[in-house]
Amino acid sequence: MIRIRKSEERGHTLIEWLDSRHTFSFGEYHDPAHMGFRKLRVINEDRVHPGEGFGTHAHADMEIVSYVLDGTLEHKDSLGNGSVIRPGDVQRMSAGTGVTHSEFNPSREEGMHFIQIWILPDRRGRAPEYEQKSFAREEMTGRWRVVGSPDGREGSVTIHQDVGMLVTILSPGDAIPYRLSQGRHAWIQVARGAIAVKGIPLQAGDGAAISDEEEIDVRAEEPSEVLLFDLA
Repeated sequence: MIRIRKSEERGHTLIEWLDSRHTFSFGEYHDPAHMGFRKLRVINEDRVHPGEGFGTHAHADMEIVSYVLDGTLEHKDSLGNGSVIRPGDVQRMSAGTGVTHSEFNPSREEGMHFIQIWILPDRRGRAPEYEQKSFAREEMTGRWRVVGSPDGREGSVTIHQDVGMLVTILSPGDAIPYRLSQGRHAWIQVARGAIAVKGIPLQAGDGAAISDEEEIDVRAEEPSEVLLFDLA
C-alpha cells in the first residue's frame, strides 16, 4: 500500500525570512490526519534567507536530523557545539533531557535550503547528544547510502530509534530497488527532481507512506535526490 502526500498539500509557514513546508503537523499548522508516520514526527522543508535563521530555542526528548540541500547551516547549542553543515553533511541532535540551540544561514548573499526531520526517541530522558557526519556525493550516487541508523552502521549518524535513514542521488533513467524486511514500513521524501515509485509519479516535495510492500522500485525521471526512512 502506498499513500501519497503531495507537496502542495503540505502545511505552509511564510514569514519575512523563512519559507517552510510541513509534511506533518508542526507549529501553528495542525492537521489530525497528518500527525506523522510511524516514528517520524516532522519533515520540514525550510528555505532561509541570507543572514537569517532560528534563534536560540529549546527541545527535549526528540531525535532531530538536519540535511542541507543548498547553502550552509550554522549550528550552536548549549552542549558547547558550534559547527557549519553543508550539502553532504548530516547532523543529528538528541535533545534528551533538554538542549537549547540556534540554526542560522551565515551567508549574506545566498539562501539556505534544508530538510529538518524529527523522530520520536526509543525512550525519554536520555542525555543530550550531538553528532555530524559527511558523506561524499559519489557514495550516494546511484545507490542507497545509509546516513542514519540505530547502530551507526556504515559510518552513519546514530539515531536512538529503530529507524534507518538513506539517501540516493539519481540521474534520469536510473532505477534502484529497496527491499523492506517483513513488518517494516517506509517513507520516501523527494528532496528534488522527479521520480516514480512502483510506477507512481512523485515530484520534489512529495512524500509517500509505504506499508505491506516487499520491494520498492524507484526510477528517476530527471536528476533527483531522494530520502528514504526504513521504519518499524
